[in-house]
Amino acid sequence: MAASENKFDKAIWTVVASIGTGRVMSYGEVARAAGYPRHARMVSKAMSRSVNSLPWHRVIKSDRTFAFKAGSMQYIKQQDLLQKEGVQFSGGKVVQVGLSDAKDLDELIWGPALD
Repeated sequence: MAASENKFDKAIWTVVASIGTGRVMSYGEVARAAGYPRHARMVSKAMSRSVNSLPWHRVIKSDRTFAFKAGSMQYIKQQDLLQKEGVQFSGGKVVQVGLSDAKDLDELIWGPALD
């Protein structure tokens, strides 16, 4: 693995590992949070190279749907894992539920902690 690829992979793994239970991020959001905007298409490959288990099921497409074909075994597994974490769906898309108007904007938009 090239040094630049290793650096990218580790940054992606750190972000994905930090996605909290019941939360999701898009591939693009993961790439931006890792410091690599415009690298969304490389996120999945980086996740597949991890030797440690990552919460892969918390990473979705930017339109809030899954990258897997609807009805496939992978799609069903991802949906099941997210539902067990309390994530809800409408029309095949992940939806935010239980949010109060009184919540602070920072609570609504999840992202990894900035150093």
